[in-house]
Amino acid sequence: MNKLEQLRKVTTVVADTGDLAAIRKYAPVDATTNPSLLLKAASDPAFQPLLAEAVRCGGGDADVVMDYLAVAIGREIVALIPGRVSTEVSARLSFDTAATLARARGLVDRYEALGVARDRVLIKIAATWEGIRAAEILERENIQCNLTLLFSFAQAQACADAGVFLISPFVGRIYDWYRASTGQDYQGKEDPGVQSVTRIFNYYKQHGYNTVVMGASFRNCGQIEALAGCDRLTISPQLLDELAAAEGELVPVLDATHPRCEDARQVLTEADFRWSLNDDPMASDKLAEGIRKFHEDEMTLRQLLIGLS
Repeated sequence: MNKLEQLRKVTTVVADTGDLAAIRKYAPVDATTNPSLLLKAASDPAFQPLLAEAVRCGGGDADVVMDYLAVAIGREIVALIPGRVSTEVSARLSFDTAATLARARGLVDRYEALGVARDRVLIKIAATWEGIRAAEILERENIQCNLTLLFSFAQAQACADAGVFLISPFVGRIYDWYRASTGQDYQGKEDPGVQSVTRIFNYYKQHGYNTVVMGASFRNCGQIEALAGCDRLTISPQLLDELAAAEGELVPVLDATHPRCEDARQVLTEADFRWSLNDDPMASDKLAEGIRKFHEDEMTLRQLLIGLS
């Protein structure tokens, strides 16, 4: 077996793309999208009818057009996979619990209106304190969530205690920050992004949390191989290609039945959470940067859609 086939034996493989051809090719269980991927998908000729449909059904409301397009693309993806598609709430709502709740419920309503049941959808929300509080409420409404832009152990602790369905720790962006800061090219288990996901995975398994850990934002296959055995990994088409072409043995690293955890369980207050995030320069920098970047891509896509109306 190639390394992708071996990985599938120990980890659920998720496609980090809105590219329908790539999803057909690799038949992942789930797929994830975000504003940057939707912007990229909008230039795909295959999605031009969906752009026109979104503009037509949006009634001139840019927010409605954006959400309709995200859901329409999600509907196409769901038709190709057995599991769920993740669809993101607007990044500019990352610090507004009430607005996040309203937008998330609206996305689910749109999916259901298009014949996609809510159990085929994960609502992606930035793992700010306000986003985590919104997810806690949504989970009680049977709207399951994917907490994204997760860079710190404190974010992971708060998400698990809120009972969110899934988190997406960003391996590659953590690696980027440390490489830029130190000039060191980290490999395998020495990679700070790999270490972050490993610590979170072991903490969840040691303390009996049900929240799914899905490593995300990979820069190379070495990072993926170092997390073999993680609950899920969401992987770009390029790295899926590389894994499918790679031969040799892939050794499972993470083991849910034998977690190696030195962290005692801790339930964070809001003050604890905010201080811990503030005290971690990497996490605070990358969270803020990620929210800004997603918002920029949303605005670019918004202008594209307005130009079509």
